[in-house]
Amino acid sequence: MIPTSQFFVATFYEFFHLEDPSAQRTWLLERLAETDIRGSVLVATEGINGTLAGDETQLQGLLDQLRGSLGIDLGNCKFSSSPFQPFKRLRVRARSELVTFKQPLADPGERTGTYVPPADWDEVLRRDDVRVVDARNDFEIAVGSFEGAEDPCTQNFTDFAEFAAKNLDPTRDRAIAMYCTGGIRCEKASSYLLAKGFETVYHLEGGILRYFEEIDAKESSFQGECYVFDERVSVDQELEPGAFANCENCGWPVRQEQVCDSCGVNQCDAVANDWRARSRASGG
Repeated sequence: MIPTSQFFVATFYEFFHLEDPSAQRTWLLERLAETDIRGSVLVATEGINGTLAGDETQLQGLLDQLRGSLGIDLGNCKFSSSPFQPFKRLRVRARSELVTFKQPLADPGERTGTYVPPADWDEVLRRDDVRVVDARNDFEIAVGSFEGAEDPCTQNFTDFAEFAAKNLDPTRDRAIAMYCTGGIRCEKASSYLLAKGFETVYHLEGGILRYFEEIDAKESSFQGECYVFDERVSVDQELEPGAFANCENCGWPVRQEQVCDSCGVNQCDAVANDWRARSRASGG
């Protein structure tokens, strides 16, 4: 179910060959200038990746224009909501990669892991012959994860290759299952592992956000909330803004009423007041 709120949030990506990312950036900026949409979009020769927030009609119109302009279906588009505008500004950038990994072997255009629909994901989690790895970073995992998943203890996605080299073995780990926020990091990570000789690599189709869309919270195997890279900081399993904020001292995600485990600063009033102020400023 797509939630309804004052601000509609779309998270999307697609891997395909884009001949001229700079021209696509210009086109996007021209289209977005006609709207009140904010957020972040990356374009590269390997495709497009973005999260945008705004009025539902404007946002759906832009997504339709993107599909028509690029000839893609944006099948990996996930939706959530926010009572306040979760982005301070709009950024559209041309980059060498949609998500920085710095591993030439990771080529989703050539190969990628086996998609597991959210409805089948819990069955994969229960299998004894599958090693489940969270492909996100330490601060994201601190907010929530699937029970029993392995924490690679990475601080950024480029660390994942080192984790794999030290901890995963294609002669021993016959089947790996991975998940991330929206699915894009698993596209790269699964492609990389397959190129490294791993026999079977699964990944959660559409990531945690798609799982939240399709699986009732009462039936969910996910523990906690999902970290998101915008002013909401986290979303709960109903895809509404969660209980976390970034520590004003060190940036670590922490529940609004708690002391930050990373630096010890008490977050009680400061983050809650900031959340309320942003909500009021947005008319929420």
